[in-house]
Amino acid sequence: MTEQTERSLAEQPPDTEQLPPAAPGEAAERGGGAGHTPGPAPGHSPGHSPGYSPGQATGQATADVPVLPHATADAPVLPHATPPPLTAPRPLGEPRTWPRDFTHRLTAPLPGVRALARIAREGKLRPPPETLAEIQQLPFEPGPMPAADTTTLAVTWAGHASWIIRIGGLTVLTDPVWSRKILGTPARVTPVGVRWEDLPPVDAVVISHNHYDHLDAPTLKRLPRHTPLLLPAGLAPWARRRGFTRVTDLDWWEAVELPAPGGPVRLDFVPAHHWSKRTLTDTCRSLWGGWLLTAPDGRRIHFAGDTGYGHWFEEIGRRYPGIDLALLPIGAYDPRWMLRPVHTDPEEAVKACQDLGARALAPMHWSTFLLSGEPPLEPLHRVRAAWAATGRPRADLWDLPVGASRVLAAH
Repeated sequence: MTEQTERSLAEQPPDTEQLPPAAPGEAAERGGGAGHTPGPAPGHSPGHSPGYSPGQATGQATADVPVLPHATADAPVLPHATPPPLTAPRPLGEPRTWPRDFTHRLTAPLPGVRALARIAREGKLRPPPETLAEIQQLPFEPGPMPAADTTTLAVTWAGHASWIIRIGGLTVLTDPVWSRKILGTPARVTPVGVRWEDLPPVDAVVISHNHYDHLDAPTLKRLPRHTPLLLPAGLAPWARRRGFTRVTDLDWWEAVELPAPGGPVRLDFVPAHHWSKRTLTDTCRSLWGGWLLTAPDGRRIHFAGDTGYGHWFEEIGRRYPGIDLALLPIGAYDPRWMLRPVHTDPEEAVKACQDLGARALAPMHWSTFLLSGEPPLEPLHRVRAAWAATGRPRADLWDLPVGASRVLAAH
């Protein structure tokens, strides 16, 4: 759950937990937390509101720039239409101007004080105590990362939503969280799958959104400040304030290319059913989403970040056919009455993989932090059963232990 003080519930209600004293430089970030119980969006109704265009020609976000429907980030989905051509890559480090907030991108209203009171009353903040013995059975098998050259496409699960992706001769981290504890959340129940000192040089980092369990400032501080950071729209100032010099933030359906020994690696920022918040005053002030990584030879990985189930998966699959591997969340889903809009459960993750047209599914966002009410091992049992029910090859469910790796075969 998020890490707001009880006092803040009356203003921005996403939590019931008490924060520890703020560390220097972090006080301004309190209030948005791990991002598992959304705060309110007054006056918001579900769905996407047209009228905002990303202003691709100028790098400006303005409501009065006419843009063709396929170029807008929140245009209506036309499932049977021919997919639009991919956008030209944007310049790395490009200064951008964004709207004040992105609440019009929400696909469900955010719950308020009553919902938070109900979840506290029902005791669904953590798994039932009698299930905590399952923590000892959580899969943890750290091993050496596979050797990688310019043709290798491999993934290593460090835990939660943190992956080490080797692609085109590059090493890319997703939502890196190497901290033992994040604000307002119990400590990790499994160690990080790869020690920081064992990482190869990091060539880029992609971030899905600004919740504390996905954007971890202490981990990013370990990186050289010239490391390229690829961020959702509106997050570049946060990174630049911390000294990072190669920062790019993107709107949905926009892309950049990273030069790589094996040829350019393309990274597209794609929609997700989620939200953003990091402080008491920045609800949905930055965007949220996933990333589509395309190797020089055309192999593709979809990293969903944090998301509920919905129409965006089918649209992503339509625009990016031939996805080889989908990294999809399967945990932090109970109770469903509150978390359904923002966190897929295991069955929904399998359905999302099908909607994407992805060949293989690698589950994530479980077995690391206990963020909601389901028993620790339940996500694994349910995703295996849901996958078996589809009749798809068992080998295409990459239910990796924390610390394990898998290499994606060439086409």
